[in-house]
Amino acid sequence: MPGLILRDLVVRFPGLERPALDIPALDLHAGSHVALTGPSGSGKTTLINIITGLDRAPAGRVMWGDTDIARLGEGARDRWRAAHVGLVMQEFHLFPGLSALENVLLPQRLTRFRLAPSVREEALRLLARVGIERPGQRIETLSRGQMQRVAVARALVARPRILVADEPTASLDAEAGAAVAELLAALACEVGATLIVASHDVGLIATMARVLRLEGGRLVPVASAPVGVAPAGASPDPAAEGV
Repeated sequence: MPGLILRDLVVRFPGLERPALDIPALDLHAGSHVALTGPSGSGKTTLINIITGLDRAPAGRVMWGDTDIARLGEGARDRWRAAHVGLVMQEFHLFPGLSALENVLLPQRLTRFRLAPSVREEALRLLARVGIERPGQRIETLSRGQMQRVAVARALVARPRILVADEPTASLDAEAGAAVAELLAALACEVGATLIVASHDVGLIATMARVLRLEGGRLVPVASAPVGVAPAGASPDPAAEGV
């Protein structure tokens, strides 16, 4: 199971005087549960895109285990992400006309010639685990909270070792958001995944073991963390380096 090492990560966009991201060093040990916070425009989504390989880092190293995804081309990054990363986004990207089960299985159908029975069994198990009682129900008939639960199941069906969520509760009410936050942490523990969540949701942040804050593209100390959350730089793994 890989940990994350960032070194000399710099991302610049045309027309911006300062880098969108400037992170000299960051180490996250495998299995970490980390909240990424900061004001809008601070670089959270840019960082998420870089560490998941959606975008290529123009400078620096982005190491997951022994693989530096900053050195991979687009196709290689896509294959790496499909094999290792589960993504949960604010927009669910579910397909109307398909059932909850079909939505969970769709990415696997697109990458495999034939699905093993165990994949379908895992999809059904996860849907039950996230509280979807009718896996055959068409996705457009579900509530937004239920849709996000389906998206969580889809992200985990391949049992990835890296689970990344970008504002997963932003479009949900407080009750649904709290349920999704709890599920993310619990299911990440079940599969032993490293969990990184970008969020403004105080309740979700409080479920994470470590908090990182971005301001102006730079990681800054967290003055005070919510109850149950370790400040930035703290880690349950004494071998893990802080910012």
